[in-house]
Amino acid sequence: MSEGFLRLYAPGLFYLRPAWPAHVFSGEDQAPQDSPSAPLAAPGSHDPSIPPLRPILKRTAGLGFCVVYLFFITSLVFPAISTNIESLDKGSGSPWTTKFFVPLTTFLLFNFADLCGRQVTAWIQVPGPRSKVLPGLVLLRTCLLPLFMFCNYQPRSRLHTVFFRSDLYPVLFTCLLGLSNGYLSTLALMYGPKIVPRELAEATGVVMSFYLCLGLVLGSACSALLVHLI
Repeated sequence: MSEGFLRLYAPGLFYLRPAWPAHVFSGEDQAPQDSPSAPLAAPGSHDPSIPPLRPILKRTAGLGFCVVYLFFITSLVFPAISTNIESLDKGSGSPWTTKFFVPLTTFLLFNFADLCGRQVTAWIQVPGPRSKVLPGLVLLRTCLLPLFMFCNYQPRSRLHTVFFRSDLYPVLFTCLLGLSNGYLSTLALMYGPKIVPRELAEATGVVMSFYLCLGLVLGSACSALLVHLI
C-alpha cells in the first residue's frame, strides 16, 4: 500500500518543492536585501512555480466525487466480500469448487474485466465530462453491494438468507464490478486535466490521483464494517 501511495504521490512533489534561488546551488553569495538586484516580492503575490489549488478543486469537484465514490464502492466489495463468496457446490470436493473458484472468479476475472473497461475508453468516451449521466452511473454502482452480500458469502452471522443460489451470479456481478470500475474511473481521470487550462493540466492529474487514493482508503476502512453486517 505504501509503495502504491509513493508511486501516485511522487509527481506531486514537483509542485511542492521549494523555489530555491539559483545562488544556493551555484555557490554565489546572496545579494543584500536592499540591493537593486534582489527585488522584494509583493505581499500576497503568488509563486508561479506552485499551481493554484483552489481553481483546480473547484473545476474538478464533480469528477473528483465520481473518482472517490467509484473506488469507495470497489474497495468495499473487492476483495473483502468477493473473496469470501464460496461455490454452492463446495461440498462436492471438485478442484474447481474448492481450489480454483475464488482465484479465478474473483481476482482473475475482476482484473481482466477492469482491464477491458479501461481499454474500451480508447474508442468510446461517453458520457462527457459535463454530463449528469456520469455521476448517475457512478451512484448506480451502489446496487452492487446488496448483490454481492446476498451471494453465498461465508461465514454469515446476521444475513442468513442467500438469494442468488448459483455460481453464475458472482461471476456476473464481478464482471459488472470490474467493467464499470475500469471504464468509469478511466473516463473521470481522463476528463480531469481536460477541463482546466493547459497550464494546470499536470497539477490536476496529481489532484485526481489524490481523489483515487482517498476513495481506496475510505472503501478499505469501511469494508471491515460491511463484513460485520453480513
